[in-house]
Amino acid sequence: MSRSCELTGKGVQSGNNVSHANNKTKRKFLPNLCQVTLISDVLGQRYRLRVSAAALRSVEHRGGLDAFLIKADEVELSMRARLLRRQIVKKTAEAVAVAA
Repeated sequence: MSRSCELTGKGVQSGNNVSHANNKTKRKFLPNLCQVTLISDVLGQRYRLRVSAAALRSVEHRGGLDAFLIKADEVELSMRARLLRRQIVKKTAEAVAVAA
């Protein structure tokens, strides 16, 4: 399993540890990943995702998993999240067609 967020694509970055004597050694900056269960209101199911803490705040700010995925760019999403996004879009389109 890669160390990247399934919703935002945030991954490992590299850089330097810089000492007081200005010695530089390579290091990794790891994203703050959390294993969370998010609920899709449209699909009525729970989904377990590996998400960064920043993405979790964004999901809450946008009003839930469904709203986040509809607004999200597909390039950043993981394959599981893309599939989930397509299902949500399809289900909402069906609901709109039935209501009209």
